[in-house]
Amino acid sequence: MMKIRQKRVLVDLSYMRDLYRGYGQIALNYGTYFKEHHNPQTSGYKLTLLLPRKYFGVFGNKVSYLSSSSWLNRHFQYFLPKFDVWHNLQYPARFRPFSKSTRYILTIHDLNVLSLEYEKQQKSVDKHYRRVTRHIKRASIITTISHFSKKQIEDQFNLDGKQLILIYNGVEDISKKSARKPDYPIEKPFFFSISAFRAKKNFHVLLDMMKLIPDKYLYIAGYDNTEYGVMIKKRIETEGIKNVALLGTVGEEEKVWLYANCEAFLFPSLFEGFGLPVIEAMQFGKPVFSSQETSLKEIGGNFAYFWKNFDPHEMKLLIDENLEKFYLDNDLAKKENEYAYSFSYERHFEAYEKLYATI
Repeated sequence: MMKIRQKRVLVDLSYMRDLYRGYGQIALNYGTYFKEHHNPQTSGYKLTLLLPRKYFGVFGNKVSYLSSSSWLNRHFQYFLPKFDVWHNLQYPARFRPFSKSTRYILTIHDLNVLSLEYEKQQKSVDKHYRRVTRHIKRASIITTISHFSKKQIEDQFNLDGKQLILIYNGVEDISKKSARKPDYPIEKPFFFSISAFRAKKNFHVLLDMMKLIPDKYLYIAGYDNTEYGVMIKKRIETEGIKNVALLGTVGEEEKVWLYANCEAFLFPSLFEGFGLPVIEAMQFGKPVFSSQETSLKEIGGNFAYFWKNFDPHEMKLLIDENLEKFYLDNDLAKKENEYAYSFSYERHFEAYEKLYATI
């Protein structure tokens, strides 16, 4: 009897080159999942991970490894091995399959490269639009992470009849992880926020609000060595805002401590394809005060409080009206936890395992 060849699947984890970005964390979580769950004997496919060479072996010996940091692989991608299925976890993607017979799953988290990030640089918008179009044209199936992103893609691109599938992000449960207090002196009670400092994150609206709440503190973690981060630091200094501090990038244990010990999580972002920190904060049973822009109302659901505008007095009022009420309702944090865990990686990967096996 002729032996059936196992399907060969490549998953692109090249964004692990920057673990401080959301994409880097998603790639790391994929690798961790495959280490714990992938079995080539039962899955029906052989798995190769495309990732920086320094991570070779980290995810066990049941997967193969291909270097995304190799100069040869980056510049001569047509020499890469041939695969039956190729999955890019995110756009913009540095790699894509060249064999016409390879089935290509393209995941697009959001299209912010075509909106706020480049709103004053039309050439960059055009360049990225062309790149997304090429990837969509090459793709066999496109997946995305929220109804908001799905509508964005449908509105802006001709999918030529290709499937566009919604698979919500998996969010790792970090609430049981080890915690460590940051070296920075933390005053309590405090609010917390986290993200890379870009204009779309809209952190500056929190400064005026915090001036109205002098008895509480706000700590914002994330890479702040950016033009927007410099502006925020300058405002804090020149306006004498004593109860707001930027922590810069923090480690995983420090992030867990900040979530666990904050009084509330604040997220005024203007553009999110999903809004991962919102769900992470809910894992810790914390009240979330959020912008209602883009995907955030969808992801926050019935368990986040949404600012209708960014007037500092109205922002403060929403917190005043709901912060104490949240903690007085003994069932609310439990229900919020259950909602947060509905975005499990198990559910997320079940959907992708099915795609890998059947595409």
